[in-house]
Amino acid sequence: MGNIIWLASYPKSGNTWLRAFLANLLANKSNAIQFDEWLRYGDDEARPDLFSEIAGCDSTLLDIESLCALRPHVHALIAARAQGTVFVKTHNLNGSFASHLLHNPSVTIGAIYVVRNPLDVAISMAAHFDLSLDEAIDRLGNDGLATANDALYVSQILGSWSHHVSSWADQAGPRVLVLRYEDMLDKQMKTFCKVARLVGLDNNRERIERAVRFAGFNQLQSMERRYGFSEAPRPDTPFFRSGRANQWRDRLSRDQVGHVLADHRAMMRRFRYMPAGY
Repeated sequence: MGNIIWLASYPKSGNTWLRAFLANLLANKSNAIQFDEWLRYGDDEARPDLFSEIAGCDSTLLDIESLCALRPHVHALIAARAQGTVFVKTHNLNGSFASHLLHNPSVTIGAIYVVRNPLDVAISMAAHFDLSLDEAIDRLGNDGLATANDALYVSQILGSWSHHVSSWADQAGPRVLVLRYEDMLDKQMKTFCKVARLVGLDNNRERIERAVRFAGFNQLQSMERRYGFSEAPRPDTPFFRSGRANQWRDRLSRDQVGHVLADHRAMMRRFRYMPAGY
């Protein structure tokens, strides 16, 4: 039986917020834990050092198919080195690439998937990856999309936003929890209690409330201003930028909204993201 619970999402959909909550929930301290402590309470399956260790060479020298062939071994290594259950971040879709499974089922016990309105994802992606809004919208609709292989992260297989969401959401069940980012904002205790229940820590409401407070956006933003955050895209660009829902209303043109809807209408309808008038 495995011991990995995947913390999964399309990029810029709330994965870091989920990780912050879980780290504070597990730590159960009287103060918010610092960013560098998060690693004690989780891992990242795209760490280049793990791929380099198994391959016996620098992971940046490997092509995307070779990286995917190594993934099951990397996941087994993470599971073997963990003491008990380990929460592992992933941006990979739930499927395979070149016949290689992107998540090792033999070491998996569950997953938490966060989905966010793609209209807002486009805005956040544009800011984080230094893209125009039109470029970000095009990426959301690209079924062949994968991230770069560099010194920070090995390549991850994303596909389009709709494909990514369906790959995880279609597996929802007792061990695969699907959360809407917007519910994390508007129904915080109800939503985060579901997370606590999945990991068996739902018997202390005060502990959950404290973890929610310590993982709040203002708290994370303040910590980043004070200490910096290693996942920030550039020194002059904050990682914790806004965190609000419905930013698209002020930022996207009607044509841009129409483009997103043309690519993702069915999945947006499924998750109640269809705007009025479209």
